[in-house]
Amino acid sequence: MTLLKKCLVTLLLVSSGIGLSACGSKDQAKDENGKTVLTVSTWNYDTIPEFEKLFQAFEKENPDVKVKAVDIASEDYDTKLTTMLSSGDTTDVLAMKNLMSYSNYALRNQLMDLTLHIKEIEIEPALESYLMYDIDGQTYAQPYRTDFWVLYYNKKMFDAAGLAYPSNLTWNEYEELAKKLAKPEEQVYGAYQHTWRSTIQASSAAQNRKNLIDPDYSYLEEDYERVLRMQEEKAQLDFGTAKSTNVTYQSQFENSKAAMMYMGSWYMGTLLTNIDAGNTDVEWGIAELPQKEKGKEIQTFGSPTAFAINKNSKNQELAQKFLDFCSGEKGAKVLAEIGVVSSYRTETINDLYFNRQGMPNDAVSQKAFKPEQIAIEFPVDKDGPAIDQILQEEHELILVGDETIKEAIANMGKRVKQERE
Repeated sequence: MTLLKKCLVTLLLVSSGIGLSACGSKDQAKDENGKTVLTVSTWNYDTIPEFEKLFQAFEKENPDVKVKAVDIASEDYDTKLTTMLSSGDTTDVLAMKNLMSYSNYALRNQLMDLTLHIKEIEIEPALESYLMYDIDGQTYAQPYRTDFWVLYYNKKMFDAAGLAYPSNLTWNEYEELAKKLAKPEEQVYGAYQHTWRSTIQASSAAQNRKNLIDPDYSYLEEDYERVLRMQEEKAQLDFGTAKSTNVTYQSQFENSKAAMMYMGSWYMGTLLTNIDAGNTDVEWGIAELPQKEKGKEIQTFGSPTAFAINKNSKNQELAQKFLDFCSGEKGAKVLAEIGVVSSYRTETINDLYFNRQGMPNDAVSQKAFKPEQIAIEFPVDKDGPAIDQILQEEHELILVGDETIKEAIANMGKRVKQERE
């Protein structure tokens, strides 16, 4: 265990917090069948399978409870939730979509402090994820899933090209493979890289052991050079086209428009669901995220997803029971059955995951599922939202050719410094 991790563990385990407040049953909402209603905020409930599965499993174990989704469109989720909380909304459980928004809610004192409770439950199988939620020694959410980035590949496209499936690639090897697999005249590419800045910045920060809050971004230069080169070589779809036509990464991969695509592990569950529904017949596998050097430990990046308890909830004790269910072994088993990567990870859970029908279970896929290092996609910081916007803006200016790489990197550093002053 690294010194940093030891320090974080100590902070998590010894910090004190505010305990949960009990609420009388007279304040608890009931449905027409007399069941206690627990409200949970979600996004895109109908297309994200884990919400419904977790709710049903919790209701089965607690037959006197009805879990009700307060669903919000994904693109509006944090904006709407921020408005709801500022007006005193009493939704019991709040899904934390990312660490950046989590820190905002916590720092506004809108979430219950769970630090003392977490000391009393088994968190070792999910410890890395819990540490990501530490804010000055306090924790305000319990992670139930933790995604990290891997390389997805289309087996049929590799077979047709007579190429071996990828394994432990360097970025240079990834680029060369993409060129060999591309058929730009047919609008088929060797790789697809989505428009998010994380596809370059977060992977580069992770593999250079850097922090995206730090205004020195010189290490990004090599990665942006590769991406611009791959666009010029037509090894991958250019950013401008992907952005202006609102291309989805699902359509590129599932319609065999790209032979390789690095994306978060959350896509596995969605991909399996789409295959089961007959929406795609893509034959796929996963490999490790490409690395700077071959044969080194696998360094990738990711981010957890969690549930938190609204300070205004009328059902705080029941809400805590729900959090413990979803973030513990029982919730992990539910998630494994649908191909969603849980924060709570043991060999038993991993076996359940790879035994799911349709899940690739070859040695390379299993190795990709166990990277040695998962860096935080974006650190928890009070200036996080503003810095995120700066980095996304400069990212886009590079990829559409409005700024040179050096100009944009200099502007990133200058603008972030000004933001933090």
